[in-house]
Amino acid sequence: MTRFNALAGLALGVVAGLAAGAASAQEYTFKLHHMLSAKSPAHARMLVPWAKQVEENSGGKVKIELFPSMSLGGKPPELVQQARDGVVDIIWTVNGYTPGLFPRTEAFELPGVYLNDISAANLAMYDMMDELKADYKGLEVMWLHVHAGQAIMMVDKEVRSPADLSGLKMRIPTRTGSWVLETLGAAAIAMPVPEIPSALSKKVVDGTLLPWEIIAPLKLQNQIGYFIEGHEGARLGTTSFQVSMNQARWDGLPADIQKAFKDASGRDWWAEVGKIWRAGDDFGIKLAKKAGKTHIQLTEAETQAFMDALAPVEARWIEQVGATGIDAAGIVKRAKALIAENAK
Repeated sequence: MTRFNALAGLALGVVAGLAAGAASAQEYTFKLHHMLSAKSPAHARMLVPWAKQVEENSGGKVKIELFPSMSLGGKPPELVQQARDGVVDIIWTVNGYTPGLFPRTEAFELPGVYLNDISAANLAMYDMMDELKADYKGLEVMWLHVHAGQAIMMVDKEVRSPADLSGLKMRIPTRTGSWVLETLGAAAIAMPVPEIPSALSKKVVDGTLLPWEIIAPLKLQNQIGYFIEGHEGARLGTTSFQVSMNQARWDGLPADIQKAFKDASGRDWWAEVGKIWRAGDDFGIKLAKKAGKTHIQLTEAETQAFMDALAPVEARWIEQVGATGIDAAGIVKRAKALIAENAK
């Protein structure tokens, strides 16, 4: 019996030692907070693979815990402050939820700057990061990206010209998107993505500007009748996003752990994120068409009519942002040139 107890004690000691070793291997734990569900493509296909790559790069020293659907509390517009205050370590959020905080990056959202190439826009932001980083005080940017762009989703109205949107109520989360809608004669109503289904069902809005990617997680094929985009997939601008870490947490990390994050967030990853969002967009519109809904691709002339009508949006942005001392016209010029260069 004494021998049995000794062996049992030895076995328990080995197990405890292994458990302690596993625990000590994960020396750095991070909480990543965001607004969409765990079923969303952004969570499953972008954030989860990135987190796993960081963990792998660190040799098991890093553990990133993902908290979707605002499960740590607060509302989507509070995510930036949560990261800056250190309430959470890392966030993924829409820049436009906090208007005016990221003015330089906002240039990439403008119709005429962004047309339809996600990866090219992401890479252009990467190439301009030294200039854009002034927007991100209190944050260490892991990566920036845009989505596939503002397509038009209408509950029961077909839209083929700017005049067709006049007098309608449309949802949009960003001020650039609001300017797009105002210029087209629509009333812009700001709200985070999770509130859209309720707003549609209660007729708070007649439609929304969104990429097709969001169709599946919000089941918008059940509420939207018309899915409208421009010639060759042209969109009415886009929305910018960030994945960022609390600056103090970042500054306190040793060089090898910082490298694990940076190696997972390099130029190739920014391009890959574009491919992930493009695949999600393609899947979403296939789902809508399978549900029997109408997918409209405008003619080249119809698309140009929208672009002509929206020309004042860029001028308005340059005037307002330029008035703060930022080289707004220069940023727009460089953004367009780099998107074109990265699209080749």
